[in-house]
Order: sequence, then C-alpha cells, then structure tokens
Amino acid sequence: MKTLIKIIQVCLLSFTLLSCDGYLEEKPYSQLAPDNFLKTKEGIESLLGATYASASNMVSNNSIYTFAADEWITDIAYQTGDGVHATALQYINYTWDPTVGLLQGENWDYPYRAIRNANQVLESLDDLEAGDSDKLLYEAEARFLRATCYLKLYFKFGPVPLRTSTTQELQLARASEEEILSFIESELIASIPQLPDPGSEVAFGRAHKAAAQGWLVIHYLNSKQWQKSADMAGSIINTWNFSLFPVYEDLFKVENEQNQELIWVRPAKTSADRRASNSWMNTAFPEGFAKDPRTGLEFSNAWRNWPNEFRLRDQFYYSFEAADKRKDLILTEYINSDGQLISLLDDIDNTRSFKYWPDPEGINASFGNDIPEIRYADILLSRAEALNELAGPTQEALDLINEVRERAGLEDVLLSQFSSKDALRDHILKERGWEFYSEGKRRLDLIRMDKLISNALERGITNAKPHHVRYPIPFATMDANPLLVQNEGY
Repeated sequence: MKTLIKIIQVCLLSFTLLSCDGYLEEKPYSQLAPDNFLKTKEGIESLLGATYASASNMVSNNSIYTFAADEWITDIAYQTGDGVHATALQYINYTWDPTVGLLQGENWDYPYRAIRNANQVLESLDDLEAGDSDKLLYEAEARFLRATCYLKLYFKFGPVPLRTSTTQELQLARASEEEILSFIESELIASIPQLPDPGSEVAFGRAHKAAAQGWLVIHYLNSKQWQKSADMAGSIINTWNFSLFPVYEDLFKVENEQNQELIWVRPAKTSADRRASNSWMNTAFPEGFAKDPRTGLEFSNAWRNWPNEFRLRDQFYYSFEAADKRKDLILTEYINSDGQLISLLDDIDNTRSFKYWPDPEGINASFGNDIPEIRYADILLSRAEALNELAGPTQEALDLINEVRERAGLEDVLLSQFSSKDALRDHILKERGWEFYSEGKRRLDLIRMDKLISNALERGITNAKPHHVRYPIPFATMDANPLLVQNEGY
C-alpha cells in the first residue's frame, strides 16, 4: 500500500511538471484511493503521463545534458565555465568513469523509472474500467515508451537488465545482446497497429504510428540492420505526409513547433520551475551578449546568461560549405553590453549554436523550444545511408541526400563524385553533422561508422580507447546489484 501511494505521488508530481498547452493535459479527479487509482482511466492516464515525462527526461533541469554530453565526446561540441566544466572535461578528454553523475541520473534512472511505470500500466489494464479500444491504446503507448527507453539504454550502455514486470526480482543480470535487440524491435512493431496515425493522437506528445516506425529506423540503423532500416524509412516516406520545413533557420523556433518535419520531440514548456523546459540558450549565449548584428536579436532582461558555455569546435564550423544555410544558426560574432563587436572566431572553439532560438516568452533559464528526436530529414538521410551500405553508391541514395541539401541552399552531389561505398559513407557522416548538430546524434553516427575513437585520437585525445564506444554502468547501480557485470574497460 505504501509503495502504491508513493507511485501515485510521483506520477501526479511528474505529470504536473510536464503538462503544457495541448500536451497530456491532466483532468482533475477525486478517485485517488489506492484501491481505485489504477482502475480508472484518469488514474491510468496520470501514470502514463508520468511515463512520458520520465521517458522524455523532461522532468529534470539537466535534460539538455542528455544530448550535450554525447556531443562533447565528438568533433562538434566543446564546453567551458561554471561547475559543469569539471564533468564536461571528463567527456571531452575521455576520462569518464562509473561515478559521473550524468550517467546515473539523466541516462540510467529516468529510463528505468519510465520502464517501471510502463510495466505498472500494462499490469493494471485487466482491472481497468474502460472499453477495449482504450485498453489497447494504453497498452500500445506503454509498450512504445518502454521500448524507446530500452533503445536509449542499449545504445549508451549495451545490454541492460530487461525488466518487463513489477514482480521480477530487484536484482537482475544483464540481458544478452540478442534478447535486448529483439525485445526493442518486437515491442515497437507490436505497438504500431493500435497507435493512432500521426496527427490523430488525443494530445500532442502522445505516441503515434510514425513515431514507432521512426524509432525502428533508428534502432535498425544503429544495429546495422540495413535492409530493415531502409524499408522502414521508405514506409514512413511513402505512407505519411511528412516533409522538410522550408527554412532551416526557423525550424526550431517556438512559433514553428509541431510542423510537418518533426516526427517525435521531447516537449518543452516555458516555466518558472524550469524542470520541463529547454535551457539550451542559457548555455549558448557568449559572455556579455547584447545583440546579434546579423539578425537583430537582442538579449532580454527576462533571460539569463550562464557562465556555463556550450561551444562548437572550429574544425566543425569550418567544415561547412560556404553557401550552407544550416550554419546561419551558428553565432560567429556579437555586440556585447559595451557596444563592442566581438568575433568568436578570434578564440579557439568558441562559436555558438543558436539552434534553439530564444523563446520570446522565455523566463530566466526556461525556454519552450521542443527538442527534436526524430525529424523527417533523419528519415531521408537514414534511408540514404542504409541504401549505400546495401549496394552503394546509388542514385537513389544521392537523391535523398540532395533533398536535404536543397533546403540548405547547396548544389546536388553527383554519383560521379563517389568512387565507392566508403566515399559516400564519409560524405553522409559530414552531411549528418551539418544537419543534426546540437541534437545529440553525433556520438551514435561516429560509432556506427567506426570513427568515434579514431576521430578523438585525431584531435589529440590520447585517452580514447575502443571500450569508450559504451559508457560504464553507473557506480550506484553496480553497487546495488551484484548480478551486474561492468562493461569492459571500466
């Protein structure tokens, strides 16, 4: 009974923190007695709301670190300043170990909280006082969320304990590679028939068919199941009405949320509480930022400029083609509070990603920009990559790449430019970097193409070793479960 009461409290708190306009709005109700809670639609939806919150990691004011850290270890991102710097240096220098706090909280605990809640939802459906259609939808959503959490856990830590019931032992050994990969695939596939079509979900942020298919594309791509990835990406392209947003620079602005390119996002809300918001811009503003001379953007007194500064590496900035519009969201100079024009290119690794353009209604360190996890551009480039791995280089793969390049204002790449599959793979890696910087995809892209460690060594990071393609299981988790075996090298 005490355990259930605690679950109720956690669910309601998480659900309250996550709720925003049009997203998983909670209806007031009074049937909160533990014996009744999970027999009602209101109770199940509240628990499901908490599952969404933890699965998206948008109940933590450190949510941006779940993807920023994965770019610090690559050729894209850098960081300086504030108390975060000591942690960032461990990623930048490849000296992280199982005690790093971000690994435990943001990357391990939140997914497993969502998995626990999803299991509770699934186990409560038999006694739920609702129609069969509602039960099937809740089942599909819970299985979808549980699968995406295991996907994220796997591609950070490798095989992890597979918890599919709240009645399992507290201590479980790690699943095998085959078990975890098969579970992710089967759960996502099983969820699709009962999920609504994209755009038909009861509230923004709820799962739909294309989201499940999109996660399958990512799952297949990163496990190098090329044919399955190409086929699933093709299904999304041919079945649904997604398209590239016309102007890349405006794609990530609050006023353009829920556009036809965004298949799945981590929703954010401007809030004084900040735990369900996007705090990226507070880390992107350079010291003393007052105005962007190119766009006229002026710093608002309602915002905050942290000493924790997320920066881009010069090597990455200079890799863009001259006409590429995607680099328009990279700040290279600004006017400071003294009216001076400051060039960020004068300092090493100091340009700034303004991808999550400041929310005009932003408060302190809280902005409402949703963080994309699956965009239509990702589906196009994923299919191109899979087709190249199967039989590349091919004209179809280039056509998909060129669709993305056209929006960026670039000329088409030609089949004659690529003499081999390897050559086109190298170009796709560049294209994905230019397209998805500050979205947390670079680590997996480099791992998938067997370049993470060599890339780090080329930058002079001598600590980089083959085992760094996986993070260590966090210390507290290892300490609590003697059945776990740590990843090699840690």
